[in-house]
Amino acid sequence: MTVAVRTQNLPPIKLIRNVPKEEYYVPGHRTCAGCGPALQYKLVAKAAGPNTIFLGPTGCMYVANASYLCTPYTVPWMHTQITNGGAVASGIEAAYKVLLRKGKRTGELPNIIVMAGDGGTVDIGLQAMSAMMYRAHDALFICYDNEAYTNTGIQTSPTTPYGANTTFTPPGPAIPEGKTLFPKDPPQLVIGGHPAVKYVATASVAYPVDLINKVRKALNVQGPTFMHIHCPCPKGWKFDEAKTIEVARMAIETGMWNCYEWENGEYRYQFKPKKYRPVREYLKLQGRFAHLTDAHIAKLQAFVDAKVKAPGIPVAAPVPTPQVH
Repeated sequence: MTVAVRTQNLPPIKLIRNVPKEEYYVPGHRTCAGCGPALQYKLVAKAAGPNTIFLGPTGCMYVANASYLCTPYTVPWMHTQITNGGAVASGIEAAYKVLLRKGKRTGELPNIIVMAGDGGTVDIGLQAMSAMMYRAHDALFICYDNEAYTNTGIQTSPTTPYGANTTFTPPGPAIPEGKTLFPKDPPQLVIGGHPAVKYVATASVAYPVDLINKVRKALNVQGPTFMHIHCPCPKGWKFDEAKTIEVARMAIETGMWNCYEWENGEYRYQFKPKKYRPVREYLKLQGRFAHLTDAHIAKLQAFVDAKVKAPGIPVAAPVPTPQVH
């Protein structure tokens, strides 16, 4: 006998005092003080609730959370390779649907969430994430973006901003700006290339209720969904660990980060300033940008200006000038 597969329906949260008190990401991990990715994990887990399975590709949230044969999750969690988070999620979703249809399991389909860093999403893990979207698996893929490969020494990634100082893009006489490339735009990669996807959202740890509600909305959609969450990293970005939320808010106030939803082809923006503050104010909070000159800052400001003036339209990243050696 075939049984219809039932899915969960999570209600939105109106106020911060209405956020569930239950914790599904608990103490016992080894993340750094002020860790943005750990904070977003805590919020995502609260949003998803107990009937959830997390997939953790190799990255900061795998290494810091799964050392010494223990983890901080009170729900099922599985480590995946950095290359295949989307593939493992696809297999779990397909297996659960078969078990539920055949009556071998009862209840609702679990929330299946891939929690991948920027490398595991739009660099090494891009092919598996894209395939999961293409095949229309009912799972949420989250990119917690700390803008570098910070797990292995703070190397540059496809989402590292222009001008950042990383161990692979150190500023010097030949390349004074550090990183010469502008970042990929993960939500636009999903929106532009995956017709099965009907909901994509960006969020920030600076606005927890907005983040929780977007996670719940994504999980309520039947089919693949994608979220890009901005997660400042005190160690990699070189700022005081007490200032994680301040840095996250300044990113939005300067246009370095935008919070929006894309649903069935329409954009809705949240926390959009009436007047953006200069990008320089965001950069000066972080040591990774301390070497930039006025010319470099102006180049980054022009990139941000083009992005915020054309909401929902991918920005053409400037092509760096080839270096002559």
